[in-house]
Amino acid sequence: MRGSDMRTGELFSYVDIEQRVPSSHPLRLIRGIVNDVLVALDGEFAKLYASEGRPSIAPERLLRALLLQAFYTIRSERQLMEQLDYNLLYRWFVGLGVDDPVWVPTVFTKNRDRLLEADVARKFLAELLAHKEVRALLSDEHFSVDGTQIAAWASMKSFVAKDGSSEPPSTGRNGERDFHGEPRSNGTHASTTDPDARLYKKGKGKEAKLSYIGNVMTENRNGFVVEADLRQVSGTAERAAAKEMIVRYSPGAKRITLAADKGFDTADFVADMRDFNVTPHVAQNSHRRSAIDGRTSRHAGYDISQQKRKQVEEPFGWGKTIGGLTRPMLRGAKRLAFKFTLTMAAYDLIKLPKLIGAAA
Repeated sequence: MRGSDMRTGELFSYVDIEQRVPSSHPLRLIRGIVNDVLVALDGEFAKLYASEGRPSIAPERLLRALLLQAFYTIRSERQLMEQLDYNLLYRWFVGLGVDDPVWVPTVFTKNRDRLLEADVARKFLAELLAHKEVRALLSDEHFSVDGTQIAAWASMKSFVAKDGSSEPPSTGRNGERDFHGEPRSNGTHASTTDPDARLYKKGKGKEAKLSYIGNVMTENRNGFVVEADLRQVSGTAERAAAKEMIVRYSPGAKRITLAADKGFDTADFVADMRDFNVTPHVAQNSHRRSAIDGRTSRHAGYDISQQKRKQVEEPFGWGKTIGGLTRPMLRGAKRLAFKFTLTMAAYDLIKLPKLIGAAA
């Protein structure tokens, strides 16, 4: 007998949303670890909210939703709320029931900004690395650092002279502009859309863009991001960020190795690393005198570090193709630093199901 295609609306549902998610789904393991980390951050969350007044969005749900945004390449908070409304898997991960209403996007973003002041993304990453399931997968001796260009959410037309001498567009607010022959620099010009962004090009022959520099420090065993940093661009930004990440993560109590590309091969950086009790496994710059001599490069560990340091590019690749870092729809160094760090934590999380399964 042919089945009917007629549908009647259900008044009640008796199926728990927990039963809708397969027991083998990788998000199950990830959600369990995320919940453990959020419990460890409960004291930090308590400091952010008053004891009385109207309840806001729970910070635990905020962070789970933002992690979903990175996992599934959801480009904006408005699209995140739309998909959270009808996707049962997303509702389960965030902690919403089938009948719970989703939040207004502007309310969600304002509550998210509350977490910026407490540096919650960095604390989340630190607690994640301290989790017993994750800690067993990390190297505590060998690390790598690198930086990548993160495009700002600002047009080149917004990069105008600080003294107001720039010519307005020929027609209308978004008219054509001819920049040829016009000298522009970060000293004389600034973006009216994102004043924190700076004009920068990553390499020779590349076009200059309004950008930031995102930096990570990874351990060399499984390539987990252990430190993340985003800041304004400069010629020394990557080396300065590397020093700060080293001090935060390994304050000199134990000797470690640090691999990096030839951009870090400067006398000052190498000397600072040795002062920090760090063996600098930096690639030698063949175009000038290298600060790395035979005392370092003759050891077999130096060659191993040079091979392992290439995996520091993997979080950048995942963050830009999946995590939404190609050109984040955020303005300001603080907001972008929060997203960058949380996206790097999301990268660590998506590696766990496979690695923990293999270890078991």
